[in-house]
Amino acid sequence: MTSLHTPHSPRSRIRRLGAATAAAGLLAALLAAGTAVATPDPGDAPVQAPVSAEQAAEARAAIQSGEIPGVDEIVKTDNIELLANIPKDALKSLNTDLAFQGRYAFAGNYDGFRIFDISDPKAPKTVAQVLCPGSQNDISVSGDLLFLSTDSSRSDDSCASTTQPASVKESWEGMKIFDISDVTNPRYVASVETACGSHTHTLLPQRKDVYVYVSSYSPNAAFPDCRPPHDGISVIKVPREAPEQARVVNFPVLFPGEGPDGGGNPGGPTNPGVSKTTGCHDITVLPGKDLAAGACMGDGILFDVSDPEHPRVLDQVQDNVNFAFWHSATFNQKANKVVFTDELGGGGGATCNAAVGPNRGANGVYDITGKGKNRKLVFRSYFKIPRHQANTENCVAHNGSLIPVKGKDLMVQAWYQGGVSVWDFTDSAHPKEIGYFDRGPVSATALTTGGSWSAYYYNGHVYSNEIARGLDVLKISDPRTDPAEKIRMDELNVQTQPDYFEDFGDLD
Repeated sequence: MTSLHTPHSPRSRIRRLGAATAAAGLLAALLAAGTAVATPDPGDAPVQAPVSAEQAAEARAAIQSGEIPGVDEIVKTDNIELLANIPKDALKSLNTDLAFQGRYAFAGNYDGFRIFDISDPKAPKTVAQVLCPGSQNDISVSGDLLFLSTDSSRSDDSCASTTQPASVKESWEGMKIFDISDVTNPRYVASVETACGSHTHTLLPQRKDVYVYVSSYSPNAAFPDCRPPHDGISVIKVPREAPEQARVVNFPVLFPGEGPDGGGNPGGPTNPGVSKTTGCHDITVLPGKDLAAGACMGDGILFDVSDPEHPRVLDQVQDNVNFAFWHSATFNQKANKVVFTDELGGGGGATCNAAVGPNRGANGVYDITGKGKNRKLVFRSYFKIPRHQANTENCVAHNGSLIPVKGKDLMVQAWYQGGVSVWDFTDSAHPKEIGYFDRGPVSATALTTGGSWSAYYYNGHVYSNEIARGLDVLKISDPRTDPAEKIRMDELNVQTQPDYFEDFGDLD
């Protein structure tokens, strides 16, 4: 049964919490209408942006010539099949990230989150929808707990909060925690305010506690606690048996340095076109190797997380020629490679075209050399989808995951309106695409936000949270990826990479 929940606010442990401003009557009206108020955070793409008449004409010509598929037209390789598409329902805003547990998929949305029963991948069923506006609602699960990021100025920490200017002192942004022991009725149990909010987060689970690495930044330093030097991450400790006791236990500085901006990339004008590092966008941990990789605006870092409360940076790299915004990271299973993504244009730009070229808005493949504290990141190659997209399609490298095949480095990845790509980086100097699924543009006349935000491999299928069109379920049938079907996970948060081959012995 589909239901739309409005959880009550937990007992607050935050530093500066204003009174809720949304009246119960207004909230009830929103629920009755099946809608919710949610304002995209300033760092994310607008829903629609104008293009020039010349660009619109070029897009139409490309569609008419067959170079670009028509609006909503599906094109794909023979080894990928679309099994199901579940459109948006009560939550009308932008779809975001995904997490998995057992037979359930948890899908973020700027308006809240939705839970699907995916026991039949051909016919996913909605079991709950939770209205809890607050961009961008990055989502993770661990045991009976669900974690949700809020990175916009809110009137308070409740699910009835309203958006407000960043300059308002009595505002809230940070982490929300839900109890999902009953997936049909999630309960909001705790909140933790964090400096500069929580754009994304990463779980480092322990037996009794869950550590949460909170990534946050501000592109324009509008928020007082985002102003440089905002050069670290918030570390939250959450007791599993008492999540209401969750609290920030450390704010490790990852980019120490002299001056007002700390030690991260200064960006322009020193490095034109490159983001100044004022925090991290996303972090991926590999708990089995005590490693983490951070994508931090103008920098990529490798760090040791053997002491969860005190991560230690091992190496820091920059690419001031082709990388504009270090967005996310993925290890291979042997932990001797990292794939970093460059979100050129912030996810709202049409960057998969001939004018931008193959190296910008791409993946950067790095080898990890050395051992222990002497490990280094060494650049090997770029990978970008080899298909041009229309000037009305936002397209750039985005969230993906490994496809667990022993002895191979295979990945499925979202490219917004570039679709879903399956590629092989076993040879890190010569990566190649081996399959794709793509739709034509949302619009042929305006740059309209859409496409796959996250595309992840889980228990034999690919799940793609399409920003505008809903949840897609894909099946890959290819001898290169088929061995992955025997890997069965009980839980998957892609930014907490599992040891897929724990039951298969040494990878060598």
